[in-house]
Amino acid sequence: MRVLIVDDSRSSLAMIGSIVKQATTAQIDTCLLPLDAIAMTKACQYDLILVDHIMPGMDGIELTAALRARDAYRLVPIIMVTSDIDKHTKLEAFRAGATDFVNKPFDPTELQARVVNLLALRQAQVELADRATWLSREVDQATKHLLEREEEVIWRLARAIEYRDGDTGEHVSRVALISQLIAAGIGLSPQRCRTIYLAAPLHDIGKIAIADAILSKPGKLTPEEMAIMREHVTIGARILENGSSDLIKTAELIAQSHHERWDGAGYPDKLSGTDIPIEARVVAIADVFDALCSQRPYKQAWPIEKAHAEIIACSGTHFDPTCVAAFRDKWTEIQTIMQGEPPRTAVGF
Repeated sequence: MRVLIVDDSRSSLAMIGSIVKQATTAQIDTCLLPLDAIAMTKACQYDLILVDHIMPGMDGIELTAALRARDAYRLVPIIMVTSDIDKHTKLEAFRAGATDFVNKPFDPTELQARVVNLLALRQAQVELADRATWLSREVDQATKHLLEREEEVIWRLARAIEYRDGDTGEHVSRVALISQLIAAGIGLSPQRCRTIYLAAPLHDIGKIAIADAILSKPGKLTPEEMAIMREHVTIGARILENGSSDLIKTAELIAQSHHERWDGAGYPDKLSGTDIPIEARVVAIADVFDALCSQRPYKQAWPIEKAHAEIIACSGTHFDPTCVAAFRDKWTEIQTIMQGEPPRTAVGF
């Protein structure tokens, strides 16, 4: 612990310093001028400060107020040493932030007792703050591990779904990355962009309930088969419903609504415009774009420039114009993803 004594009298400094030294093992510094004391407290963290009331340039009340204005000294005990026993003076000192008073002439035993008690209080404050910092680090670390495990499960499940759908699994990674870029482009917060990035891979989770004969059919689906295929959005939403985390809640919104259209001609609920959750509007563009660029049993892959033009052409009909504008603005980054940049994993994103 460190103690600072501020008094414009050398003899008082020496006497108070000697008395305090007899009562504690703390390091003791002394200072004659209040302005020098302020500089010392900026260079070093003190645990107890004793200040004289009457000093030139800045009195003890002003010095106390100046110290209390700084976060580092908001809770540090300050003892005012004064020969003024006026009630108004004490009230002003307390308002400025003084913790205790010692009246001149003072009893050395009383001064020592107050110093010991206040240093013990300060020690408890420091230990409590250290404990709180340690607990915060432990909670952050535990939360990080939980998020990493949650993210790992989501990515492995999403890749399993894609393999069943006849893809290599990279579709979900590209959709996640492109969705994150679009979300950032429309001004969503970094945390929300990250949640969309992690939730997007589950957009087609409902396909696990669709028969292979329909999923892998090389030709055009019949109206009956198309109706069954479209059930994957409702099934996906049911799989993800009643989630307790923001991530799963977002994934449910995306699974349910990523086939809705801006003009209301989508499915399953015929939502239009901003009635469609923004998360689903973002992922819809990324999903359709990457699907156009990917080979499927029923079609060949489109060149990315042709798929880009299709997304732009569908602004205001199929897609949210604001999201399409972000897609266009992020085109350079999207091209990099489509040209084979290794997709980043969710952990540590």
